[in-house]
Amino acid sequence: MSETPRHEAADAGSARAAIDAIYRSESRRVFATLVRLLGDFDAAEEALHEAFRAALEQWPRDGVPANPRAWLVSAGRFRAIDRIRRDARVDALDDKTAENIPAPEAAETEDIEDDRLRLIFTCCHPALAPDAQVALTLREVCGLTTEEIARAFLTAPPTLAQRIVRAKNKIRDAKIPYQVPAPGELPQRLDSVLRVIYLVFNEGYAASSGDTLTRHDLSGEAIRLARLVVELLPEPEVMGLLALMLLHESRRTARVQPSGDLILLEDQDRGLWNRALIGEGVALVERALAARQVGPYALQAAISAVHAEAPDAAATDWAQIVGLYDVLARLEPSPVVALNRAVAVAMRDGPAAGLALIEAILAGGELADYRLAHAARADLCRRLGRTAEARASYRRALELTQQAPERRFLERRLAELAGRPAQ
Repeated sequence: MSETPRHEAADAGSARAAIDAIYRSESRRVFATLVRLLGDFDAAEEALHEAFRAALEQWPRDGVPANPRAWLVSAGRFRAIDRIRRDARVDALDDKTAENIPAPEAAETEDIEDDRLRLIFTCCHPALAPDAQVALTLREVCGLTTEEIARAFLTAPPTLAQRIVRAKNKIRDAKIPYQVPAPGELPQRLDSVLRVIYLVFNEGYAASSGDTLTRHDLSGEAIRLARLVVELLPEPEVMGLLALMLLHESRRTARVQPSGDLILLEDQDRGLWNRALIGEGVALVERALAARQVGPYALQAAISAVHAEAPDAAATDWAQIVGLYDVLARLEPSPVVALNRAVAVAMRDGPAAGLALIEAILAGGELADYRLAHAARADLCRRLGRTAEARASYRRALELTQQAPERRFLERRLAELAGRPAQ
């Protein structure tokens, strides 16, 4: 392995802390580059772990390298070559394959930076089933655990794990190339890529479970990937998705109390909203809406822009938001869109109007196990003084919620209602 400049050797504890931080921030980038160099998911995963194992052995003694990512890529590549050669003692062809693994130094810097974009297009290849595309990308590009992805899919972890294995085998057997598609192929591949990026963002913006409301590493990574796609293909929907994520991300600091508890949009300190992200997001929305064909991401971004531009909650233009949801419902009808529209109607026309819409949606059955539908119904019942119904819906939402801050919020609502007489 070639020598790289190092910081001065540190004590074992600080080196371990540095390795942990680098693993969180860089491991999936290192993995993506190793996939490109080795041409195999499982080999890259093994090489990644070998590289970090080597770091744990060497960095406490020798110091953290000045370029940890390059060091880890190089270490992983050499460990993979050593393994192939060990396994190839009876097979000269495999030994030759080891010699043909390219050196990371041979790649341009921009190629290394784009490795995760290459990987996401590979994982979203049309030869794979849509659910497999999403699951594989969340696992291999973003490093979510099988259990986290399974919760997002409402699927048993063993079933999800089998889906990922089949997808990787399909990539290997069909010799799907590890590359960004040619310009003529990009549009047909784009929908899956955008869907995956948005799922990654949502897991970071509102984690599906755990002790924290947000996972900034995931939301930040999704935004970084979206920026790369915008550079590659500045289509309205790509700009719309980036705008949507930037506008949501602008509120991240204001969404959480110092204790980690959730703060609703209407109660947030808008002085904490990131105005730079809002400005960038609104500009992207305007560019996207100027196109002749507006898609669902651009419409959702336009809705977020209306919230972002209101000086306070009372000044929100709910009539405009309902109108945008009307367009979105015609373009991409779904129970979740209908639910969000119902909440907006409640803000425009009063809780009774919104509650009637939500109860009709719940009666359809598709959102029977969707926690936010029951939480929305509970809130409107609470506002209307229908305390017993509010309690029942809050309890149902609580049963369906795995994230600790959301659970505490729902428990507080139930506690607030405990002193009220049932109606």
